[in-house]
Amino acid sequence: MKIVSKGLDFIIVGENIHTTRVVLRKGKLVVDDPSGVESVRFYDKDKKRRYLPIPEKIKSTQDYEEGRVKHVKIAVDSAMAGEEIGLLYLERMVQRQLKANADFLDLNVDEIALKLDQQKLAMKWLVNSVMKMTDTPLSIDSSDVEIIETGLETCSKSGKKNMLNSASLERKDALDLAKKYQCSVIVTAAGEAGMPQTADERVDHATQMIDAALEKEIPAGDIYVDPLVFPISVDGEFGNHCLEAIRALRQHFGSEIHVTGGFSNVSFGIPCRRLVNDVFLNLAEEAGADGGIIDPVSSDLNEVFSMNKESSSYKLAEDMLLGRDTHCKNFLAAYRKGELAG
Repeated sequence: MKIVSKGLDFIIVGENIHTTRVVLRKGKLVVDDPSGVESVRFYDKDKKRRYLPIPEKIKSTQDYEEGRVKHVKIAVDSAMAGEEIGLLYLERMVQRQLKANADFLDLNVDEIALKLDQQKLAMKWLVNSVMKMTDTPLSIDSSDVEIIETGLETCSKSGKKNMLNSASLERKDALDLAKKYQCSVIVTAAGEAGMPQTADERVDHATQMIDAALEKEIPAGDIYVDPLVFPISVDGEFGNHCLEAIRALRQHFGSEIHVTGGFSNVSFGIPCRRLVNDVFLNLAEEAGADGGIIDPVSSDLNEVFSMNKESSSYKLAEDMLLGRDTHCKNFLAAYRKGELAG
């Protein structure tokens, strides 16, 4: 999308159509429908109030017992069973991301079932269904390369430049799929047997993957590098590790490749997540990122990139993200006092 305030293009991979996604049972979206059935409420594309029933099999899961409802999984299951309400729910999710200017729609069905054949069937169904709703390119996301190939093969008939999410040193063969289906590819900084621990490891791993993609004659403009974002609540230096890697990769490879990432990961375990995410997006863009695997619905990026960087809320979040607020003490104290906006 075009960021008017900065005069730049920021490529949004909309991350919401994942069977991992949850809403809270005690949140405002989970209610009883007019007949008393516990449901997830939503408006359809015609702005009519609808209710997605929560099935009994979901109520027996640990997630549900702990207060989480996997609403996308419910919608996919419902729609694949021929129930219109599930399809309407997915259609509304697609519509909202498109309205928020998503450049790609990221699809993931890993938690739809435990068996690979069922996951592949769900991916094929979901890709076909979403392609009927929009011409926007798709990003095919999975922990299993076979599921990714099923998705890419299915959406290859669209004629769009779709995306593979993702390839890494532990599964370099995914680059062959990107080449085969002539799609863009997200390459990550994951190592062959684990996650990077420092900025230097991120740069080293990501560089190996970028070089491998270029060797396969994947155009530089089709390469999106994800330096990996980890929660600042776990380690105060995680924000710096990511930002330093972004700067180094941008400096080394120039402007032709893209730098992206799941930037909302940084706020796991921290209150005021939207504020934290928005500040980190600003820091990532300043470091050289030109895209993100994000929820475009929750934050208007033109507003995000126009934030008042002199406000106390921004500075508290910035200090925490840059490791200047040990153990997030000042940020959490301000939250408890009700002093944070966001």
